[in-house]
This record gives sequence, structure tokens and C-alpha cells, in this order.
Amino acid sequence: MRTAVDTNVLSAIWGRESNARELSRELAEARRSGSVIICGPVFAEAMACPGSTESFVRIFLEQTGVQVAFNLGEDVWTESGRRFTRSAERKRRALRQEVKHEPKRVLADFIIGAHALLHADRLMTLDHKRYRKDFPELKLT
Repeated sequence: MRTAVDTNVLSAIWGRESNARELSRELAEARRSGSVIICGPVFAEAMACPGSTESFVRIFLEQTGVQVAFNLGEDVWTESGRRFTRSAERKRRALRQEVKHEPKRVLADFIIGAHALLHADRLMTLDHKRYRKDFPELKLT
């Protein structure tokens, strides 16, 4: 079982949020049941987490056995572009209908979702609602 991890999980663990212990246990369990991976955008976002540095991120990943996929293939870029386009079109339609639009999504979220969809069995995230909307077939934990 391959588990992709979203930045918000790492941030919650490092920030010692109320769910940090449970997330740490889930991350360890994911590692025991297979491999754990993040994509390059998660690595870059993780470096910007409060109190984080590049060396801190690298040491954490090494100690926890989390692999980084820095080289994303054409499949991830294409799929993230497709999903990002659908989301943008949905927002434009909602604006034309004068319906309050959904929160702004950044491209990195679509890259993270596409990477998990195409190269992992599931995505560990705290943002289930966001990924369910644009990646309904992606298994979330």
C-alpha cells in the first residue's frame, strides 16, 4: 500500500496541533503497511511551515522513511491541469449565476491530488472535502 501525504498533515504534526499524535500514529502505520511518499510541491510547501527549515524537512523525511517524488511525469502534470481546468470552469459558471463561489484552489493542490491518484493508493490529508470534490475516485485517509 502506497500512501501519499498532503502538506497539512505534516504541518499539523510539526505544529503539535490537537490531532498531531493521532496523525503521527497514522503516518507510522502507513509506513508499516507500505511506502509513504510526498511530491515536490508538498516538500516545497513543507519548507514554509512555521518553524520549518529545509534541513528540518529533510531530516524528518529521512527519519520517518518518507520518500519524495521530485520528478513528476507528464501524467501528473496533465491530470492536474485537467482537474484544475474543471474547477476553474465550475467557478466561472457559479460566478455567472451569481452563486457564492467555493474557496480558491491553488494549482499545488491539483498536483498533489493528481500525484496521489496516479502514483499512490491513497492520500493522507486533513482536507477531505476539497479533494472529494475534484478527485472523487481518490481514496482519502
